[in-house]
Amino acid sequence: MIQTLQWTDAGVVFIDQTRLPTEEVYVTCRTYTEVADAIVTMIVRGAPAIGVAAAMGVALGTRDAKAATAAELLPQFEKICDALAATRPTAVNLFWAIRRMKDRFAALVATGKSVDQIRSTLIDESKQMHAEDVAACVAMGKNGAALLPKTGGVLTHCNAGALATCGYGTALGVIRAAYEAGARFNVYADETRPFLQGSRLTAWELMKDGIPTTVISDNMAGAMMQQGKIGAVVLGADRIAANGDVANKIGTYTVAILAKEHGIPFYVAAPWSTVDLATPDGGHIPIEQRSPREVTHLAGKQIAPDNAVVENPAFDVTPHRYITAIITERGVARPSFAESLARLAG
Repeated sequence: MIQTLQWTDAGVVFIDQTRLPTEEVYVTCRTYTEVADAIVTMIVRGAPAIGVAAAMGVALGTRDAKAATAAELLPQFEKICDALAATRPTAVNLFWAIRRMKDRFAALVATGKSVDQIRSTLIDESKQMHAEDVAACVAMGKNGAALLPKTGGVLTHCNAGALATCGYGTALGVIRAAYEAGARFNVYADETRPFLQGSRLTAWELMKDGIPTTVISDNMAGAMMQQGKIGAVVLGADRIAANGDVANKIGTYTVAILAKEHGIPFYVAAPWSTVDLATPDGGHIPIEQRSPREVTHLAGKQIAPDNAVVENPAFDVTPHRYITAIITERGVARPSFAESLARLAG
């Protein structure tokens, strides 16, 4: 299993996803600010992985803070959490993870634990979140495997695999589980402009597993559906609102409309930490805007005119009416999502 991120005594170790697929390089972040930078620059990416990375960043910063008492540690702890929370606004897993670390910190202080006990417990908490994420991915894989066709083609967009999580993957976890159960479909991987997570990361992952994969440019998806090559779509999510609206990598909304037009089931796979019942609908999800350079340059080469006006939203929102089912480790939610997600929450 790909080691997307892991805790070590030296710091948090990440596979550098900006260097894939041609170089498999690991970097060690020795401070919480380095972890924050790794999240911003997408050395680590994918909502579940971002959440656990932030938790490990909190643990790392707390471990190295200069404090003899909990009272001295508290303002530094809050500063660490604030810095990590400011990295990327759309993936709700980031805020879920930081909130969990804050709650754990508060409980430790309330029970009179020493600074050393607080530090060691927060490290253990971040490791536990890592283990829970892998287990959740395996569980959602089993829950969703039977929904995919046995043969034909399955389309995915962006990267919702081991690289987007702590291991196994969400959408790619469903694909892996289907293959383990005997399915033999071909995966079509949208390249996913402008950051190319599909062509760089998804194809790399699936080829390592020996799962047949065809890379297509984003504007080919409709033609593949029209030709009958796609039997299902499965992809991940960065935030799922209470009504089932889904924020995911830019281009997801387009794929959803195409799938609806061609009568193809459209599945979203995500851990429960991606479900945000406090957000009523997709209109309330903040959308991250990224650097224009990601659009104007490709592999360091300029492909747009100087001073071209650029928009670069990292995500779009797919309304729940286009979604066939949402696959989580707790079970599969179907319309009405407001009701089925509430049941899974209970």
